[in-house]
Amino acid sequence: MMNTRVITTLALAFSGVVLADAGHHGHIQALANENVNPSFDLVHAKIEKGPSALTFQAEVTANIGKLKPNVNGQLAGAQVYSYVWPTSLDSEAVGFEKGQGILALAVTAHPDFDDTPQFDENADGDKTNDGNEWHSHWVVLTKDAACPGGLKVKDIPEGQTPKVPVTWPGLPIYLDSPGYAPEFTNDTLTVDVPTQDLAGSQDFQFDAVTSVLQVNASVHNPLLCVTQVQDIASGDLSLPGEVVARH
Repeated sequence: MMNTRVITTLALAFSGVVLADAGHHGHIQALANENVNPSFDLVHAKIEKGPSALTFQAEVTANIGKLKPNVNGQLAGAQVYSYVWPTSLDSEAVGFEKGQGILALAVTAHPDFDDTPQFDENADGDKTNDGNEWHSHWVVLTKDAACPGGLKVKDIPEGQTPKVPVTWPGLPIYLDSPGYAPEFTNDTLTVDVPTQDLAGSQDFQFDAVTSVLQVNASVHNPLLCVTQVQDIASGDLSLPGEVVARH
């Protein structure tokens, strides 16, 4: 069962609709919600297919990406702010084993740890101090009643070595760090995903979510929980969006 916070959020975001007119087929649009911080208040989401990349886009009321978590000082208990596109893609599309859970593209920021060891997002020559910069991940989400938001990034149990993408950062969770650079304007976030990085069909369903995650205080399974759902573009996480060709 979802917790009260998630149920309340779903009720507040009930207005999400899929746009079906000629210019916006497959997009998701929602009304602004004064009960959600403008930086996380989703009003529009879409994924467009270009010649060589899929562009994931999320639009909020204002000031997207301006808020980041406070410094915790350690990994245990660290918060993660995120903009997320849950999809109907199978986990094997990006290099995980098949059928592991909900595959989602996420853009996150977290000042207390760095989980992109192959990339130097702040260009200072150190690849291990960039967690507070907005960066991209593929994550596999699964249900877990131990998490306040009812979902977690799926754990990899000790001793198991499942198939993972080549850019997996080594954490014991189903999380990949592909290095896609997020782009922010005042109200819009976009991420380009090379089509060559997705195995199989590029026609899939999607949604958009803003959320807070938190590392378990014991740094143990579940390692990374969804603790707050700020907003859901569709209102019910039904993945109504469709990938459309860029005009």
